[in-house]
This record gives sequence, structure tokens and C-alpha cells, in this order.
Amino acid sequence: MPLELYLDLHSQPCRSVFIFAKINKIPFEFKSVDLSTGEQYGDEFGKVSIIRKVPVLKDGDFILTESIAILQYLAANHHTPDHWYPADLQKRARVDEFLSWQHTNIRTHGSKVFWFRGVIPAVTGAPVPKEKMDAAVEDLNVSLKTFEEKFLQSRPFIIGEKISLADLVAIVEMMQPVGTGLDVFQDRPALNAWRDRVKKEIGVEVFDEAHKVIMNIDALPQTFENKGLPEFLKLRLQKMFN
Repeated sequence: MPLELYLDLHSQPCRSVFIFAKINKIPFEFKSVDLSTGEQYGDEFGKVSIIRKVPVLKDGDFILTESIAILQYLAANHHTPDHWYPADLQKRARVDEFLSWQHTNIRTHGSKVFWFRGVIPAVTGAPVPKEKMDAAVEDLNVSLKTFEEKFLQSRPFIIGEKISLADLVAIVEMMQPVGTGLDVFQDRPALNAWRDRVKKEIGVEVFDEAHKVIMNIDALPQTFENKGLPEFLKLRLQKMFN
């Protein structure tokens, strides 16, 4: 019986897991969880995970949450090529270093820009105040600069000549603001070249399949109009601006 992956591809951690499983030909059943309707707070999903977040992996009776843990589990359990999560201690430490750093940097700032440019205008019908938007973009720019200077440097990929989980997670996080029309690769030639290499290694077809929904962010207003605004989303918006 194939493992089950509970995913919503609007979520960047879900896209990382989806892409990794697809390109490594790991059999899985795609269990769609619609975050825009608050499906993660329903009774059915609650039986799978009390954390109420995606992605979730279910392998028989074994249930695992958190995207990084899921990626590492898949790499080990399915014996994927070593370059994804190297056995070499120092290379693996470099992957872990980036995966630890990105949570409060690229993910945090990229997600905020996504909300400010995409979700909040779709919900309220009005743009986020300019000073808040400018501050969010500046924070993202600082993270991108750190990524180039600290983690990528002049190497083809983060750990050297081959792609790893670090590159996969990084590209997916960077695509989140791109989905709102903010091209983070523009005027960054090294970052742009790295993006092209990563996309080639992943495969254009799988890359585009994973990012199709995020590149269609203009559909969000219609989605909320059709399905209504979930209570959790109202609360999150209140926290952002109070």
C-alpha cells in the first residue's frame, strides 16, 4: 500500500515534499487538503494530525508531520540518491544548516510578502499599507542577499556540484513571492542562474506542475467569494494588523 501524503500545493512545504516524491518515483497517494476553506480544522483531518497543518505523511500506522522531517524520512526510507541528503558528515551538516536557517528567514519573509501581495488584497479588496509592504520586501531582500553570500556563494548548488534537499526547499520558498508577481530573481544574475540549474535538475514538467496553483494567485478572490472566508483566516488577519 503506497504511503499517503496530505498536501495543499499553495503551501511551499507541501510543494517541496510533492516534488521530492515525484522526481524520486516514490509511490504515494495524494490526499488533498484545502487550506483556503479551513479543511485542516475539520474532524476528518483531525484524526490524522492534531497539529492541523500540512504536509502530513502517513505510512501505514506511522504518521509524520513537518516538511523537513518528511523529506529526511523519504530520503532514508526510499534510499534516494546520496546527493539529496549526503552521508558525508560535513555536506549533510551544510544541508541541515540551511534547512535550520530558512525557517525564520526566507520562509518567514517570503510568506509575509505572499500574504501582503496576494492573500490580504484578495480578502479585503485593498492593498496593504505601503510602509508595511516596503518593510516586508526589504526583509525578504536581506534574506536573499544572505542566501547568495553565505549559502550559495560561487557554487553551482548549496553543497557544491550536486543538488540537495537544501536547494529544493530554497527554490520552493523563493517561488512563493514570485507567485504574486514579485520576481525575486530579477537583477540577481547568480540567483537566476542557480534557479535555472535547480529547475533543470528537478525537471521543468514537475516543477511547473507543483507551482501551477501558486502562479494562479489571481484566482484567490473568486475562491473566497465562492467558498466564504474561513474563521481561522479572519483571526490571522487580525493578528497581522493589531
